Amino acid sequence: MDTVALTESQQKQLIETASKALTSAYAPYSQFRVGAAVLTTTGKIFAGCNIENASYGLSMCAERNAIANAIMVEGSDTIKITAIAVVNSQNIPCSPCGACRQVIWEFGQKAQVIFLGSKGWQNSTIGKLLPEGFSL
Repeated sequence: MDTVALTESQQKQLIETASKALTSAYAPYSQFRVGAAVLTTTGKIFAGCNIENASYGLSMCAERNAIANAIMVEGSDTIKITAIAVVNSQNIPCSPCGACRQVIWEFGQKAQVIFLGSKGWQNSTIGKLLPEGFSL
């Protein structure tokens, strides 16, 4: 599967969906709310937000929650990610963490990743963000 060129409208819709999702985030410790939106090859968009826990290691990232929501609807054997957008409540540079990069890789090795970088909005591929991602 080659990387699919997203339209400006699709990118905007992903960012808007992620922005709405971050309003549901549970972030009482860091106050750093994150939202994500995943576009699958079926054309459907699924949202997720970060959920913190007093035991920080148990916190869940928005990206992985969005992917989990997509899996619940589309099924783990068929889901393929075309793109994912990530936003945060502080409008600061924020790309997916390493764990999220690996999970994105698992479900879309050609997925586009849209995030706020140090020079504004960036559109990269998961392969560039996670070279040599792990696969079985």
